[in-house]
Amino acid sequence: MHRRTLLASGLAAGLALPGLARAQNTPLKLIVPAPPGGPTDILARALADKAQVSLDRPVVVDNRAGAGGIIGTEAAARSAPDGNTLVLGHNQTHASNQSMMQRLPYHVTDSFAPVAKLATVHHALVVPANAPDKTLADLIARGKKERLTYASSQAGSASHVISETLSRREKLDATHVPYRGAAPAATDTVAGIVNFYVATFPSVAPLVREGRLRALEVGAPARLKDFPEIPTAAEAGAPYLAVDAWFGLFAPAGTDAATVKRIADAMLAALGEADVAARLAGAGFTPDPLPPAEFAAFQRAEVERWAEMVRLTGVTMEG
Repeated sequence: MHRRTLLASGLAAGLALPGLARAQNTPLKLIVPAPPGGPTDILARALADKAQVSLDRPVVVDNRAGAGGIIGTEAAARSAPDGNTLVLGHNQTHASNQSMMQRLPYHVTDSFAPVAKLATVHHALVVPANAPDKTLADLIARGKKERLTYASSQAGSASHVISETLSRREKLDATHVPYRGAAPAATDTVAGIVNFYVATFPSVAPLVREGRLRALEVGAPARLKDFPEIPTAAEAGAPYLAVDAWFGLFAPAGTDAATVKRIADAMLAALGEADVAARLAGAGFTPDPLPPAEFAAFQRAEVERWAEMVRLTGVTMEG
């Protein structure tokens, strides 16, 4: 009897092994609501390559671009909360959209379980290299006397809202000129077609280094090591301009807390690897890790911050 019991137990264990192996090897899908090759995609793939080792399961990047990140983000929100789907969100998909869009097909907090904050990218205000404005105070003074124009990478983007915040708070006479992307906005700023542009600093840093653009402030907590001549937003007298682009991982709401923690631990460990940090630095990211609870608190504060800026500026998006 004892022998038959052992044989039955061994057979049951043997039959269970393939299912167990399948569960362990179920790919973790990381949705990136942006096209391949861009900064968000670089961040996702750098983490996926490293984290899948400690998670002992494949991490597959799934690019779902469109509608300013809404298509991929909605797909994640509608996924089963089984620990097999994540989305790499940012300050627009998971903060500002809630206030800027009346028909957003998900809720930026209620539809998700925050997993980990990963990185930030600072914004900077730039002007043409031959502009008369040597400081932000110069630009503000000029904007009180004459009409200025400012570029944005897209209507409703962070660059639009931050610039309009400056205009409203300082009572400038400034007209918004939206572009389709950061590159054409920077190009026309270099050419002097527009007077200023708030951009993610990595996107304009080469032009600043080459002397084709002048940065009047950068929204960093301290001066940048490679650009010590650029004052911080606080030093320039406008601390409210220190609004970072940030990036983090989210799971569908209802995902088990233990599963969220296990994934967060693996992703944050990958973020701390020297080769990953070097890869991200090359794409302009500053690692800024936060575990689930702290990231959730950060996100709630960001939702309120963007809501305040939207109320001040009146900037909204169709949707």
